[in-house]
Amino acid sequence: MMRSLYAGISGLQNHQLRMDVIGNNIANVNTVGYKSSRVTFKELFNQTLRGASAPAGPARGGTNPIQIGLGTALGGIDVIHQAGNPQVTGVVTDMAIQGDGFFVLQDATGGYAYTRAGDFRLDAEGYLVNADGLRVLGWQAQGGVLPARDALNLGAVRVPVDLAVPAQASTRVTWSSNLDATAPTSSTLTQAIDVYDSLGNPHTLIFTFTRTGSNQWSWNAAAAADPATSLGSGTLTFSSAGLLTAGSPGTVNYSPPGADRMTLTVDFAGLTQYAGPSTAEATADGYPAGQLTSFSVDASGTITGTFSNGMTQPIAQVALAAFANPAGLLRDGNLYWESNNSGVARIGEAGTGGRGSVTPGALEMSNVDLSREFVDMIVTQRGFQANSRVITTSDEMLQELVNLKR
Repeated sequence: MMRSLYAGISGLQNHQLRMDVIGNNIANVNTVGYKSSRVTFKELFNQTLRGASAPAGPARGGTNPIQIGLGTALGGIDVIHQAGNPQVTGVVTDMAIQGDGFFVLQDATGGYAYTRAGDFRLDAEGYLVNADGLRVLGWQAQGGVLPARDALNLGAVRVPVDLAVPAQASTRVTWSSNLDATAPTSSTLTQAIDVYDSLGNPHTLIFTFTRTGSNQWSWNAAAAADPATSLGSGTLTFSSAGLLTAGSPGTVNYSPPGADRMTLTVDFAGLTQYAGPSTAEATADGYPAGQLTSFSVDASGTITGTFSNGMTQPIAQVALAAFANPAGLLRDGNLYWESNNSGVARIGEAGTGGRGSVTPGALEMSNVDLSREFVDMIVTQRGFQANSRVITTSDEMLQELVNLKR
């Protein structure tokens, strides 16, 4: 039989495979995180009709080999891991990766799967999951503190709807004010400030500053509920340049009803004595208990909660993985798995180790280029037609051979 028949058959088969890949690319033009594929061909093998010969003395030169190809074979189907364009959705659980990383998921067997599709959501238990219900992996904060971001601490990311922060008793009051250097002796300045006890209940303390002499002021603190009882007092001394030289820090002791005794360190280092109106500005640490009201995601994949008491703190951080050879990953839908040629996953936080960064509230769109796919479709169709013509022409030649018997 003619070699061209089998060469044409191989061409038809492989161009059909190429059309299958093109069709799949076009079908996934709007699939979140989809990576397009391409087909490459190689020559099947060659039949050697005559080998090469070396030059034989001065009178005869060498000859090249004579070989004939026997068709085409599939060289490979490569996944193009070029990033797709991000599309802003405004959905807080949507995430896109800018860079070469992959989100890490826990598959049904407890192993790791990887994906670029960041269309996540929270399930009934507060776990961050993908469209198939696979849990997103990362690091869970304890008391607002994230653990070391390594594979040993990796676990399912969870945002509990009933998450709360406990009350934190106040321990420090910090002043940043000015006491008028021209104020007459016995002048006073009064300022109220709220502090919190161990139960998160607020209490108002009244601080009173009294001019007692040149470059000297006294201070006194009392509870607004009992202004006659001093909770702490002291003397502040300033230099001629208006800077505090003595008297800081001070201490206030307060025993609120039903709560633990409070010992407050009062930092007066921010006080000055300049010629100008007296001002009183102070801040205290501590806060009441709070319930989670909302959360957000930043470029590092850190999920930060906002609580009803105005506090913010990390809840979890989404992990990313990078591979030495992403094209070597095994693909099944939007999921990828390690293979012998992908390299081992390097799991860590976004923004490090070539993993890329997270774009919150956005999704990575398919990287399919429709114009290129349509051109490839035309080229593939013409290639298929040309190979079919090889078969029909070879058939006509065989028919002529058969007719020689007549």
